[in-house]
Amino acid sequence: MDNQVKIKIAIPKYQQIAADIAARVAAGKYSVGDKIYARSSLASQYGVSAETARRAVCVLSDLNIVSTEKGSGVVISSYENAVKFLKQYQDITTINDIKSSMLQSVKRQKKEMELLNNYLTELIEKTEHFRSAHPFMPFQIIVTAETPLVNQSIADIRFWQNTAATIVAIKRKEEIFISPGPYAVLLENDIIYFVGTEDCLERVKNFLYSPINQITD
Repeated sequence: MDNQVKIKIAIPKYQQIAADIAARVAAGKYSVGDKIYARSSLASQYGVSAETARRAVCVLSDLNIVSTEKGSGVVISSYENAVKFLKQYQDITTINDIKSSMLQSVKRQKKEMELLNNYLTELIEKTEHFRSAHPFMPFQIIVTAETPLVNQSIADIRFWQNTAATIVAIKRKEEIFISPGPYAVLLENDIIYFVGTEDCLERVKNFLYSPINQITD
């Protein structure tokens, strides 16, 4: 279960109140000409300060959804403008929701990348430590039919001269030949075990499976 706190882009309270009143007009709960609550009553109804209620009424008034006259209070003046404002407000809310989701996704991906980086660093450190503790741990590679050197001896292909790696064993089916001599022949499906510097595995791969393999004299 994801226990991360969801990022939320807040919409000002006075805009929420204005949108709620517009929604009531659009739903037919308020009709044009109806007098709605005075500012003090709105503040009490929505549990906000008088200033927040005043700003909500100002938004509605600026959009010609309501009119305010001294002594008459707040009067609904346009159904069409209420519907228009509500549509815009819903679009903004949707955009904010998308922004919130994107920010949450970026935050989650950043955390996952940091975690992956930590795992990778730990793996590299443990691998280096293992190599240091076991300097003679051999590399291995399978001899396939793709190499032109199959069915040739270690001496014929000048394995050490071409790779700077030393073969310490060859596994053939269920049998393992320890320290094979220079005349041991490499057969298809043999597994070669060899030691050398850290980059010798790449050299052996390139040597065995190079598209154009030339054996040095």
